[in-house]
Amino acid sequence: MAALTFSPNLATWAIAALATLGVIVRPFSWPEAIWAVAGALALVLFGLLPAGTAWEGVLKGTDVYLFLVGMMLMSEVARKEGLFDWLAGIAVRTARGSATRLFTLVYLVGTVVTVFLSNDACAVVLTPAVYAATRAAKVENPLPYLFICAFIANAASFVLPISNPANLVVFAEHMPPLTRWLALFGLPSLLAILATYLVLRLTQNGILRRQTVATAVETATLSRTGIVAGLGIVATGAVLIGASALGRDLGLPTFVAGLATTLIVLALRRGSGAVEVAKDVSWSVLPLVAGLFVLVEALEKTGVLAMIADALKQAATAAPAET
Repeated sequence: MAALTFSPNLATWAIAALATLGVIVRPFSWPEAIWAVAGALALVLFGLLPAGTAWEGVLKGTDVYLFLVGMMLMSEVARKEGLFDWLAGIAVRTARGSATRLFTLVYLVGTVVTVFLSNDACAVVLTPAVYAATRAAKVENPLPYLFICAFIANAASFVLPISNPANLVVFAEHMPPLTRWLALFGLPSLLAILATYLVLRLTQNGILRRQTVATAVETATLSRTGIVAGLGIVATGAVLIGASALGRDLGLPTFVAGLATTLIVLALRRGSGAVEVAKDVSWSVLPLVAGLFVLVEALEKTGVLAMIADALKQAATAAPAET
């Protein structure tokens, strides 16, 4: 009986598909990074991708790694200094006992955090702050407000290139200038944010009408280090918008800004909390992204990405509306 043979391209596609599925589904509750790295290693071990080419793929993500480290440091410092809890507390006080007004305010805060700090910061950092705020406001059912953190992290993730780290992976070396980006994604992003708000309000309105929100809510005063963390975020947002407008890479400015903000806060705390910040940063996202870059590199070598791009281009020419 003749031995079964497999096309190298088919094997590459299969490994990439299985690794991606593992990242999405997370079998056995293993972290996403394990599946991405395992897929990348499998491609090299089975001889489907030379080790040198895989390393080139890893190096292509340098700008993304710098961006992620800077953002994670800044987000973690802001969380530890109570900035997000403080913002959520302001939203509760401003709501003045109205559950629907609180819903809108939390939605606005979530939008701002997603746009300028990335959707990861909104989903991972703002969610516990919103939950703590709703508990302090004696809200019986916090789910409508927690849904905001999950959904706006998606809806607002294309407002700016920095709003979603995946944007940096997808566009990589071909990131459009900020003016071009806003021309392409500004209106669709606005419509996505509004549509998400309307759908969430419609689906959660029954719960919100029955909710009561306390008006006398005790909120902690923002510390000096919390103010520094907030100023660091604002300054970083301005720097990134400027860099994006000039068509510059975003990784190094983000890393420098995030590291500077972290060091200033730690200096004001006289070094206290450095270990906790380093420990609580989600470093596993770096091997995850590196593995994904290797998978993309392998797919690109098979020509499948170019084939898909050509097919989309032909379809867009033949039937723009349907495509």
